[in-house]
Amino acid sequence: MKYWFGYLTAAIFGAITWLLMQFGERFSTLVDMVYPYVIRTLQTILAEWTSAVDFPVWQLLAVALGVLVLASFVLMIVLKWNPIQWFGWVLAVFSAIFMCHTLFWGLNYYAGALADDMRLEVASYTLEELTEATEYYRDKANALAGQVNRDANGNVEFSDFATLADMAGEGFEVLTYEYHYPVFAGSRLPVKELGWSDMYTSMGITGVTFGLTGEACVNPQIPDVSLPFTMCHEMAHRMCIAAERDANFAAFLACSVHSDVQFQYSAYFMAFRYCYNALNGVNTQSAAAAAARVSSGIGDKLKTDYNFYSSFFNSRQDDSATKFADTVNDTYLKVSGDESGVASYGEVCDLLVNWHIQTVVLPSITVVESPFDPYDETQIDLSGIVNAR
Repeated sequence: MKYWFGYLTAAIFGAITWLLMQFGERFSTLVDMVYPYVIRTLQTILAEWTSAVDFPVWQLLAVALGVLVLASFVLMIVLKWNPIQWFGWVLAVFSAIFMCHTLFWGLNYYAGALADDMRLEVASYTLEELTEATEYYRDKANALAGQVNRDANGNVEFSDFATLADMAGEGFEVLTYEYHYPVFAGSRLPVKELGWSDMYTSMGITGVTFGLTGEACVNPQIPDVSLPFTMCHEMAHRMCIAAERDANFAAFLACSVHSDVQFQYSAYFMAFRYCYNALNGVNTQSAAAAAARVSSGIGDKLKTDYNFYSSFFNSRQDDSATKFADTVNDTYLKVSGDESGVASYGEVCDLLVNWHIQTVVLPSITVVESPFDPYDETQIDLSGIVNAR
């Protein structure tokens, strides 16, 4: 029986995790009212502690855990421990870690959507509305593309990682105190450079946020044009905005209201990319014609950045590593409560199109009404009045 204590412990941790998830799903309104605000405070405290060092603490802990597991494996062989018993305790350790992750950050997946916190109505939209939004983001990106610094080859040349990381919090500060969105009132401490960046680049991973240490980390190798956006994306996760679509939308908003043109361009470049990909994904002749029309309006500088972004990942990613990483991430997201899995990244298009409709299109529609004149017979209903002429 003693050989199964590890598995029993792992099962207990797994059961607690399952109960936490069931609670989050069943009482999502209660979770939304309390949990993010408590955890956001915890994340701020953890971020302040771990900011004492430049490197990601969670990666150091991962290495230490790996060394301990390897050492225990060697001891198992040398001391002739029962391998079934050994594996049970290893499983128990990882079950405990995932339980803590769920308790101290993971239930954010069951909190309300960011659109609800911002009073943004998200509804289905037409192909025409998608096309108009894509053209809007394209035109904004075209205009900003000529304002950023570029190298001799015409590629964007942004500030270094540390400088951008120090600046990234400004957009969230504006959203919180000028636009009055308390959902963005979390830690604005700089993100950290993600270690082992070559490995993460080969997997197509641009950033990682680890809730147990309050660290938001970004792959420093990704193209400059997407770096500010990705920094804000990971900061949004640390602010307890869990869903990928919501973190992408938060990143767009934070970058778009930033005072620095590098962040503004990153916002509209990524927004255009998401909407343009969605438009290309509609398999109709009308959509193909619309996509061609949008493509014809892409300026030379924006086209250079778009092609460089695509070629960077196409040339640096390893197909097997990327497929493995996507499978793990997709499984994690679905298990954690995001039914869309990795597809949720692209679902930010739904938010971007509705945001465009409600903040750009509708305010531009003005109805000019003539002032009421009681002596103007054309403005008065005289029907039913006997002596009316």
